[in-house]
Amino acid sequence: MKVVRTDKLRSLLDAWEPHTVATSPHLKALGFTAQDVQNYTASHWLVSLGRGAFKRPMETVTWQGALYSVQSQLKLPVHVGALTALEMTGNSHYLRFGESKAYLFSPLRVVLPAWFQTHWGDEVRHMQSKLLPNEFGLTEQRSPEGYPLTTATPERAILELLHLAPKEFDLVEAGQIVEGMTSLRPKLMQPLLETCASVKVRRLFLYLAERVNLPVMRHLNVEKIDLGKGDRSLVRMGRYVPKYGLLLPKELVSNGG
Repeated sequence: MKVVRTDKLRSLLDAWEPHTVATSPHLKALGFTAQDVQNYTASHWLVSLGRGAFKRPMETVTWQGALYSVQSQLKLPVHVGALTALEMTGNSHYLRFGESKAYLFSPLRVVLPAWFQTHWGDEVRHMQSKLLPNEFGLTEQRSPEGYPLTTATPERAILELLHLAPKEFDLVEAGQIVEGMTSLRPKLMQPLLETCASVKVRRLFLYLAERVNLPVMRHLNVEKIDLGKGDRSLVRMGRYVPKYGLLLPKELVSNGG
């Protein structure tokens, strides 16, 4: 049976955030039954994206729109991180030429819905990590369409990026990115470094920031940051930095270490 556009359906479609997904829990909370949704889909008022997810007809949904629904409707602790967060927080000059992958971070064992992975799995890299406390160093940034997305602050994002180096990001590239981060806030950077779970990331940030004399270094209490023990070799053929016990690309290390 074809469903006509009732006031109830009209209110749903008119209130729909453009380029986003409506999930089954969200529709249920709005008072729509499973039978309602089935009828709307059969009559092409809604388009199914997979189990428990729908969009408006003739509308393109971006990964940002899908993530907005994951965050706001499903309440999953997934945020925009690393290089993608640096771009969203106004640091667009960090964007790689031709970069197409968006980096999303979450605690361990958080899984994106199957419908998200099916439609946007090629556009995003979902990193499950215990690198930093779940809700620390996060902010809200507007997507290109205008809705708020939970996003890492620059202070958290740079640590996430270093966590992914050298596998996802070249270390020399990472060094260039750190060099441009002249507005890092010590009051946020200090506790992030103290709670960071990776010795490699702590050492690497401090070395790269010290190397280019970032302003934040004048305000950090390095004695409170645990640098662990033992060396960390991040490249096969590199140059050793004795102070931080790091083997790094020669381009990042002066002859004096």
